[in-house]
Amino acid sequence: LCARPPGGEAEFLHSPFIRKQGNIYKPNNKDMDNESLNEKTMEDVHTKEIDLVNRDPRHVNDDVVKVDFEDVIAEPPGTYSFDGVWKASFTTFTVTKYWCYRLLTALVGIPLALVWGIFFAILSFIHIWAVVPCIKSYLIEIHCVSRVYSICVHTFCDPLFEAMGKCFSNVRIRTTKEI
Repeated sequence: LCARPPGGEAEFLHSPFIRKQGNIYKPNNKDMDNESLNEKTMEDVHTKEIDLVNRDPRHVNDDVVKVDFEDVIAEPPGTYSFDGVWKASFTTFTVTKYWCYRLLTALVGIPLALVWGIFFAILSFIHIWAVVPCIKSYLIEIHCVSRVYSICVHTFCDPLFEAMGKCFSNVRIRTTKEI
C-alpha cells in the first residue's frame, strides 16, 4: 500500500482516508485536539434566576385578578359614609386581601405548585410519547389509504362521470318567459 523512496516520505498507492471535520463520535467538533474546549455547554433551565420584582413578565394575570377596593366597594354621590369609616374600610380591605393571599400562598402555594408541576409533566410526557407518535402514525397510514382511495376513484368514478358528461354535453336548456 505504501512505498517509501530512499530519503523521502512515504507515498501511498491509494490515498489515505482523512476526515476533515471532527471525529467520528462528535461530527460537529472541528478540532479533535481540543475536544474539551469545543464542547457546548447547555444551560440548565432549573437553575435560571427568577425576577422577584416583576413576577408576571408575560402578563398572564393582567385582566384576571387586579381587584382593588374601588373595583369592589363604591359609594354613589349622596350616600357617603364617614370619612374615617371609608379610610378604615379601604385599609381593612387592602390589608386583609394582602395577608390572606400571602397566608394562602404560604399554606397552599407549594403543594399546588407540586400538583401543577406533576400535571404539566404528565401532559408533556403524554404529548411527546403518545399524541405526536399517534398523529404521525395516523398520517402515514392515511397516506396509504388515500392512495388506494385515489386509485379507486380514478378507476371507477372517472369513466362514469366522463361518460355522463359526454351524454349530457349536447343537452341544451332554453328558458322562455310566458305572459
